[in-house]
Amino acid sequence: MGDRSNSSNLMVLFEDNHLIVVNKRSGDIVQGDKTGDTPLSEVVKSYLKKKHNKPGNVYLGVVHRLDRPTSGIVVFSKTSKALPRLNKLFSEGKTKKTYWAVVNKAPEKENGELIHWLVRNPKQNKSYAYKKEVADSKKAILTYRSIKVLNSYTLLEIDLKTGRHHQIRAQLAAVGCFIKGDLKYGAPRSNANGGIHLHARRLEFEHPVKKETIQFEANPPEDPVWNACI
Repeated sequence: MGDRSNSSNLMVLFEDNHLIVVNKRSGDIVQGDKTGDTPLSEVVKSYLKKKHNKPGNVYLGVVHRLDRPTSGIVVFSKTSKALPRLNKLFSEGKTKKTYWAVVNKAPEKENGELIHWLVRNPKQNKSYAYKKEVADSKKAILTYRSIKVLNSYTLLEIDLKTGRHHQIRAQLAAVGCFIKGDLKYGAPRSNANGGIHLHARRLEFEHPVKKETIQFEANPPEDPVWNACI
């Protein structure tokens, strides 16, 4: 796996003058927090500094985040011009996000839509899903389809229609489909690396400057279960 803070281990999917897109490993934290662990944003800055031989500080804007145990596509802005435009695209839901989730069992229907109202508990860093609207809840919508049945698990492809805190994890758990390794949301066992089998597989949006549609795809991490999904 290599040193997480070493920029030579970074998996870069795309880079131009305005943005850089990377494939985050499970366990990487996107932005600094109280843990004091080196965030992915600093690793990307280090990468850009070395690659472009830049003196002084490198500008990098955090556009969106993935949960620490989740892997997959993360976009950063390289310019202060592109950042507010990218932030607006993500906050207004003008992106197409597709995830892969390995779950303990398939939902009742192979394809479907899940609608819940989520309430976030900041102290627990957890969201709770309700079938009907309750106080302080936010509507959460996703569609899913079963794309592969493994020996003990099912691979779901998920399109997010809203972007709520821990949305996929909470909604799947609410219908009895626990993501592999996700102890917080009911999985019986953790994964050896502390990550979960949830991966930001594809992302599509309009380039903030060039105004053309761009799409990215990232392979999940190397492990026997993910390898069986490809």
